[in-house]
Amino acid sequence: MLPKIRAFILAALFASALRACALDASALKPPAGAKAAIVVFEDLEGPECANASSLVREAADAHRIPVVRYDFPLPRHSWSFSAAVWARYFDGQDTKSVKMGDEFRRYIYANQKQISRDNLQQWVQKFADEHNLSLPSANDPEGKLAQKVKADFMLGQRIGVEHPPTIWVISNGGISQPAVEEVTNNQLNQMIDDVLRRAAAGVKNPALKKSALNHQQKRLNQGVNP
Repeated sequence: MLPKIRAFILAALFASALRACALDASALKPPAGAKAAIVVFEDLEGPECANASSLVREAADAHRIPVVRYDFPLPRHSWSFSAAVWARYFDGQDTKSVKMGDEFRRYIYANQKQISRDNLQQWVQKFADEHNLSLPSANDPEGKLAQKVKADFMLGQRIGVEHPPTIWVISNGGISQPAVEEVTNNQLNQMIDDVLRRAAAGVKNPALKKSALNHQQKRLNQGVNP
């Protein structure tokens, strides 16, 4: 029995390593003026994403770098897409002191286990009431917010994301290896430290060059000029 269990664990670790190698993050860049950023593809209904959310926020605050969030609502989840559209709506309600969209995402993660497709609207209303916000009769009448969510999902698919959360630390000169589905505090901080150290030394991460070459090869395979 033990050899079988050991073989299963090794196979799972190998599969995880293969997924990480297949990801192409060359399209991801930090915001203008930022030395680095944490990039997260997330699903508001995913328990792993809820677990990672506070770690990402704490690491970003500790290193004073921004978090760039991309929506990756899995089709099998019944309410994550609707929640992502609401998060986009609340992004537009930011104040000078509060990033309302980020507050909403934290609120959803904190109450995730109690939320369902049937009661999501009640939780949205409760969040709005707690922040003295009036909800519109339709949060996305022209479908523009939904298109943004879909665009994030399509970007994730293009660069190989399959399992949220998928997390990178990026700078203009380097990209960490991704953390997929699970991340620890030590792992995330090490990812940040490595990228910042390379950025300070002016050393480009080999992963960036490899990622760019993979992207170029994909375009060549598709018959597109690089």
